[in-house]
Amino acid sequence: MSQNQEIRCTLSVLVDNEPGVLARVIGLFSGRGYNIESLTVAEIDTKVSISRISIVTCGTPMVIEQIKAQLRRLVPVHDVDDLSDNSVHVERELALVKIVNTGSNRIEALRIAQSFRAHTVDSTLDSFVFEITGTSSKLAAFINLMKAIGDVEIARSGVCAMSRGKISKLKQRDDML
Repeated sequence: MSQNQEIRCTLSVLVDNEPGVLARVIGLFSGRGYNIESLTVAEIDTKVSISRISIVTCGTPMVIEQIKAQLRRLVPVHDVDDLSDNSVHVERELALVKIVNTGSNRIEALRIAQSFRAHTVDSTLDSFVFEITGTSSKLAAFINLMKAIGDVEIARSGVCAMSRGKISKLKQRDDML
């Protein structure tokens, strides 16, 4: 791979769950002109008040290394894990997809939803709302098929990711304390 070729990177960042932390992480990206393709954040341990931020970004390998180094220097950051370096990770996203259509296209929408294992969460005489979970590419394929048969409205959660296997980042962190 060329040093100038952009790569897609998924980062899992463990941070203190306190006001202003997300703003500092986002500020790091915006202040240097880095783009965030996807961002999710939620508390994962209430006892020690830790949150996981999953960030998907693109950049050259050198830019990705700069992002990771700068994230590690932020005070409330406990761990930065580049899940793209390790092919052994799980990555999922959730989307709600509303399709407005009539006639035989409604039957086609249900058939496509069934083949993608999407769940119908709302139905009216002229629309469906489907819930679908999977990789970003699976969601994109589903959305593109739905666009071909009706008007589509989309709400996506963003990528949620973590490493696979027996090692727990929270356990590692607790052992270091």
